[in-house]
Amino acid sequence: MKVRVLVIDDSATVRMLLKAGLESDGRIEVVGTARDPFEAREKIVELNPDVLTLDIEMPRMDGLKFLTKLMPQYPLPVIMVSSLTRNGQKITMQCLEAGALDFVTKPQSSTPDGLNAMLFLLRNKICDAAKVDVSSFSSKSMSGKSHVARPTQRRQWAPGSLIAVGASTGGTEALRVFLTRLPKDFPPVLVVQHMPAGYTAHFAQRLNDLCAIKVCEASDGMAVDSGNVYIAPGGRQMGLSYFEGKNRIRVLEGEKVSGHRPSVDHLFLSLVPFKRFKISALIMTGMGSDGALGMTKLAEAGAYTMAQDESSCVVFGMPKACILAGAVQVICPLYQMADELMEHLSEGDK
Repeated sequence: MKVRVLVIDDSATVRMLLKAGLESDGRIEVVGTARDPFEAREKIVELNPDVLTLDIEMPRMDGLKFLTKLMPQYPLPVIMVSSLTRNGQKITMQCLEAGALDFVTKPQSSTPDGLNAMLFLLRNKICDAAKVDVSSFSSKSMSGKSHVARPTQRRQWAPGSLIAVGASTGGTEALRVFLTRLPKDFPPVLVVQHMPAGYTAHFAQRLNDLCAIKVCEASDGMAVDSGNVYIAPGGRQMGLSYFEGKNRIRVLEGEKVSGHRPSVDHLFLSLVPFKRFKISALIMTGMGSDGALGMTKLAEAGAYTMAQDESSCVVFGMPKACILAGAVQVICPLYQMADELMEHLSEGDK
């Protein structure tokens, strides 16, 4: 059975290119196109597509406004087609908060290579999105909760604590839920969220505005300090290294690891040699198996490991892979992950 797609874009040329590019994949059928959300609304009812591709910048109603109206009433898997502009990055992050599963970036030039790379990515994301059940979007555990960090009683954290977190599809919201529950004096947190270059700085700033703990996009050579969350830059690998007399973040171009850059496995594996740290490794919602190898090695080295449970995941792929590998000690819903971790790291509770 082919994945039935509705393409929404105000440009006739883009609609034509997307239709041809998507239908070159035998798994996909473009059942219709729409030039704006008003036309799309009628075609969704008429055609009942499996997945939508949605442009962000359109006349009459932009993609974000349409998404906020669509998802509570008629939830469908949505892949955003974003422009790599500052405004496009900001709205893309807001679309992920509003329920879009993922996004691709329009090529900055009209060269065949750029277009083909984008279409290849989009085809795979569409086929993955078709497997996601978003029918309960309006009642999802992460949907109706406060965006404000709750007050947390001050605790003494186990010395040498270091937390590493990996996430992919659905991870931008899962990370918001998790990080807003951490206090400002929490041990350092290293985060890999699968994301292309150009978006992670805005993502980190958005989280920093919401969290008690400081959040930033990591850069090469940063020291790792308590009270800070370091987000791996999109399109680059992030790990931990020791140089210039301190434990520092190493950010480099690098090859893809487990199919990704940034890669959860790259981060997790970089932590294995650091025996003096009390390492906790968490895996959250996401497609695929990135993180399973690294979490297995960390578990063998004595790290504390945790996975988000299936009921609270947008996609259970990455947590499931870690669980099946026998690398996970604790499985719990998203809203309990921060509490479970704080309980584990709290010296007063030992």
